[in-house]
Parts: sequence; structure tokens; C-alpha cells
Amino acid sequence: MDKLWLKNYPPEIPAEIHVGTGDDLVGLLEHSFVSYPEKPSFACMGRTLSYAALDKLSAAFGAWLQHESGLAPGARVAIMLPNVLQYPVTMFGALRAGMVVVNVNPLYTASELRHQLADSGAEAIVVLENFAGVVEKAIAGTTVRTVIVTGMGDLLGGLKPLLVNFVVRRIRKMVPAYELPGHLRLGTILAAGRRQSLSPARPGRDEIAFLQYTGGTTGPSKGAMLTHGSVYANVLQMSCLTDPYTTPGEEVVITALPLYHIYALVVNCMCFVRIGGLNVLIPNPRDLPGFVKELSRWKFTAFFGVNTLYNALLHDPGFLRLDFSSLKLAGGGGAAVQSAVATRWHELTGHLLQEGYGLTECSPVVTMNLKSQTEVYTGSVGVPLPSTEISIRDDDGGELPLGEPGELCVRGPQVMKGYWRREEATAAVFHTDGFLRTGDIATVDERGYVRIVDRAKDMILVSGFNVYPCEVEDVVTRYPGVLEAACIGVPDDKSGERVKVFVVRRPGSAADAEEIVAFCREHLTGYKVPKQVEFRDELPKTNVGKILRRELRDEQPGASAAP
Repeated sequence: MDKLWLKNYPPEIPAEIHVGTGDDLVGLLEHSFVSYPEKPSFACMGRTLSYAALDKLSAAFGAWLQHESGLAPGARVAIMLPNVLQYPVTMFGALRAGMVVVNVNPLYTASELRHQLADSGAEAIVVLENFAGVVEKAIAGTTVRTVIVTGMGDLLGGLKPLLVNFVVRRIRKMVPAYELPGHLRLGTILAAGRRQSLSPARPGRDEIAFLQYTGGTTGPSKGAMLTHGSVYANVLQMSCLTDPYTTPGEEVVITALPLYHIYALVVNCMCFVRIGGLNVLIPNPRDLPGFVKELSRWKFTAFFGVNTLYNALLHDPGFLRLDFSSLKLAGGGGAAVQSAVATRWHELTGHLLQEGYGLTECSPVVTMNLKSQTEVYTGSVGVPLPSTEISIRDDDGGELPLGEPGELCVRGPQVMKGYWRREEATAAVFHTDGFLRTGDIATVDERGYVRIVDRAKDMILVSGFNVYPCEVEDVVTRYPGVLEAACIGVPDDKSGERVKVFVVRRPGSAADAEEIVAFCREHLTGYKVPKQVEFRDELPKTNVGKILRRELRDEQPGASAAP
């Protein structure tokens, strides 16, 4: 496909990025440590680390890994932490030591954790003590030999660690009892590491930096091999779009999405570390009052989130009173940004909510709406990033004409190396010409803007007509009494499937099913109109807030268990 989108790039955005042979994530970190030593790097729970402090702490952890852990370069180190200061310290330390980081969701069950540890071959794990009991249940039969435990308050400085850890353990009782014989405390390791010297790794572009596990929606989760080159490239690609609006050493980005997720890891963490920015870490964004209180303390300049997070904040009275005068950038991804949310965000802040699209296998960003656009809401996920190629293909791999829906395929320097130890799965997801199959149905218009129609597996077939849940959900959430909606197909004897929506009402709303269906009839073709409306207090979501249609489908009578 011709790069139609390049004509929409403003002059300051290049068509291509240039990654040198020596460009890697370790070099990126070292450049920031040298360039911004006194600037703040990460803040959490009242403590802020300068880049100089982050340099020393991560170097101590890396030196311990190199000299005292018994791990060889390339060993996999699992990190099972929420958004606390320990995450960047250990993650950066592992990369600087030449190790591979395996990011782990702290909310995993023991069976989910066991699969990921066994599959990755991780030899060490860093875990918040709140979740150490899960590690205890999962560790048998894996290659993990070193367990490093840390408390919520361990890096907060002064007397605060004692106070915070006491409250978490004794008052809130958030640390279940666990037995992990021989486990080490992070504080002890950092003290030992300070007595050693780090020999910073010099990884090649093709060396693995992260084993980033997919969600496992189509079977057991697989580890995407994201290399130093692929992640570094995506940082540069994203920076081409954001650099014109940022000032090195002065930006403050709110990081509410978990850093163990590829979205926040690259867009928040890596991109803003590159320019000496400050990441304000939010350990628990579900605590909306606490989250908003923390936001009130900062003149934040950037905010990245998912639609459900923005939607929740835009219905919080405290959030509506915040000062947005410093805001420069706001981005949405992970799931479709709905028009009502984008419009309310613009009305409140005066800034566009720039929707983008990506996936783990692409490190992760593929497309993004441009800040220079004039539309408040385009309904698209924007244009491909520099050095990115896309192709819309049919089931046989043939390219489709403009405007025709088909599978979105991607080629570019940000694409993964493959799936860890899964040669067949890797072969299945790549076309012979190197384009990655995303599994998402999309269209491209004559300007090069990409519109995600839906996930192929979520498409509903009503009497032979395709119904895309995102379209239905967008209409339903425009109804004044609706807070959230999820759309699925359920079996129907006459039409094959019928459309069903699950709705969460706004507080105080008395919206009923008939009103919602009538509203849909005004905006949707007949076969797309929901035949069933079910009200819920909440909808099932992933750890980053993406609504899980799969769980709703599995609940329906006659549904088979998810593979």
C-alpha cells in the first residue's frame, strides 16, 4: 500500500526514523542519567527520585545481578510489581545488567503465573510482598531459583517505609501470610549492589529486552520477543509525534496504566525518560478519590489512558475541578475511544484526546491521530507512525482496495522478533513478505487514516450481515443515561446471532431498555439494533481497563468455555 498518510504529516514529522547500530535501551537510559541528573524521574506516594538517584539505585540492582545473583547475561528476570518506585529501579537495573525482563501482572492467579514463569524460563522474580503468596503457590516446577521480595513503602525514604509497610501489613491487612524459604529482600540486595561496580551491557539491536506476554485470549499466553531495537524504534517513532510539543527536562506525565503493560512501559516510561520527563506513578487508579487527589498536586503536561479510565474521571466531580492549564498531550489506546468521551475531554481541557492503535507484538504503537488535526473526534486511530507500513488483506493474504474492510497487517522496525519458543505460532502470524497479522479488522481511507472496525473474533453475524460491537457500543454510550456498554452476539434460531448489549447506568440514571433500543434505532441500521439489553453494576475488565467481551459471551446459556 502506498503511504498515503505522509501527505498529512506536518513538516516537523519525518517520514522515516533512523536507528543506529549502537542505539539500544541501555544507551537511552545512560544518556538521560548524564543529561538530566538533577531532574525528577519518577514520583510515587510522596517521594520523587532524581535521575541521579535512579541511576545509582538501578546500577546497584544491576551490579548485584551481575556479580552475586549467579545469573548469566540474557537470563530472564520476572518483575511482578504494580506502579511503585521499585519497578523502574529493578527493570532498568535488569536491562543495564544485560538481562531479559519478563513483565508479570501482579493480579495473576497461581496457575497463570506458573505458566508464564515456566514458559519464559525465568530464573529470578521480584515481587511485592502483597503477592508473594501467589509466588509461593506457583513456583514449584519452574526454573525460578531467586525470589526477591519488597514492601510497598521500601523506597520511600526516611521513616516512611516503616510507617507505610506497617499500615499495609497490619492495619489494612493487605499482605497474606507466605512462606518462601531463602527469599531475599530488595533493600538487602541494593545495599550489596552498591559495593559492586556495574558493567553496563552493550546489547545488539536484535537482542531481547522484554518477553512481553500476550493476554492469552486465543489460548495460552505467548511471550512476544521485543528486542532492544524494536522498543527503541517505537520510542523514536512516538517521539516524532510528541517532540514538537514537549520540552526536555520539563514534562510531567501521569502514569496510571500499569508499567508492566506494554502501553505504559513504552509510551509513558521510555518515551518520557528519553527526554528527562517525570513519571507520576499511580499504584491504584481504581481508587478514584485518591487518584484525583494525587492529580491535584501536579501541573501535569501529559496524560495517557484507556477509554474506561477517561470515562470514569470525566464523571468525577473532583476531576472536573482540576487545573488543566499545563496539559499539552493526551492520548488514548488499548481499546476504542468513544466519541462521547473524546468530546467531553475536549470540552473540559481544551485538548484533543488523540486516539492511537497498537498491540504487544508491535512494541506497541502502530498508528496515532495527529495533534495538528482539527477534528475533535475522527472515529479513526490515526495514521501510521514514521517508518511503518500497513496493508489491509483478505483471508488469502491479498491486498484489498481502499475503504474495504480486511485484516490489518503491519511491517516496521517496531514489530517483534517472534514468539518465544513458538515457531509455529510465529510462522502463523507473519505473511511471507514480513507483514504481521494483527487479527484486527480495519479500513483505510484515501487520506491514509486507519479505522479499526473490530477484532475479527468479536464480529457478530446477523442474517449474513456483519455487526461490529465497537460501532454499537459507541452509539449506546452516547445515550445520556449510559456510563459504559459492551456488545456481544448471542445465538438466534432465525438470524444466526442477535445483538445483545450490557449497560452500566450513570449514577442517578433511570434509563431503561426501551429507551436505549429506541435511541439505537435512530442511529443504527435495523440488523445492528440490540435485541437484548441487560443492566449491570459493572463490566468485567482487564488490568488496564479494557472491557472483556469474552467473559460476557462465556456467561451466556449454551456458551462453550473459552479456549
